[in-house]
Amino acid sequence: MSPLASGRTAGALALLIAAAATPATAAAHDAKPTVVLVHGAFADASGWNAVAASLRHQGYQVVAPANPLRGLSNDSTYTAGVLKSIEGPIVLVGHSYGGAVISGAAAGNPNVKALVYVAAFMPDKGESPAELSTKFAGSELGTAVRPVPYTDNTGSGVDLYIQNDRFHSVFAADLPERQARLMAVEQRPITAAGFAEKAGAAAWKTIPSWFLVARQDKAIAPDLERFEARRAGSRTVEIDSSHVAMMSHPDTVVGLVDEAAESTC
Repeated sequence: MSPLASGRTAGALALLIAAAATPATAAAHDAKPTVVLVHGAFADASGWNAVAASLRHQGYQVVAPANPLRGLSNDSTYTAGVLKSIEGPIVLVGHSYGGAVISGAAAGNPNVKALVYVAAFMPDKGESPAELSTKFAGSELGTAVRPVPYTDNTGSGVDLYIQNDRFHSVFAADLPERQARLMAVEQRPITAAGFAEKAGAAAWKTIPSWFLVARQDKAIAPDLERFEARRAGSRTVEIDSSHVAMMSHPDTVVGLVDEAAESTC
């Protein structure tokens, strides 16, 4: 083969390699992180339905695990296991008590690139959700809960429920009353001991965070939400919403998750 033909062959081969590599490189650059949605107390993963549907429509992989609600250490460890099963970057989202859970679950996991808190508890190491809830006025949760003793194979304790006739006003005031009544009878309780358990880690100290403050929240005081977001240096959005902003204002929550996801690219 002549030097000229050899050069042409090498050039053509280089072009083929470049063309083959370009789509993969672009796909890697355009790949979206997996979004993990963690619910809080008195709720289940179905509260994320509208948010999850919208994110999936935009091409995100979405995981919405069942939060055990049996204790902060237990729930964080369980969620950390879910996170370890996911390859690639993660945007981790927590609502209410779920915010305390993600703060512990993300610790030490390099795949978690962003944390998003939706009307949530965001404790520092050594703080409990129960302790934070008394820090500012504005929450009606303390007078609305109903303690129910339980016994299971691990022992006995006390579960906390929101009184059915207070559920709408305290938890979901901007949802239709009929919907809130169903949520009340289907609510999942949290253990009183778990709610009082101190956080073992605060991943928001090392992972960028976003925070949605619900101005009409009666479950977590809006001033507490502002305090937490300010302390963490979170990118913050405030809206006129009840505690369940992901249900009453899903587009706003999706927008905040999108912003967090874009920061991972």
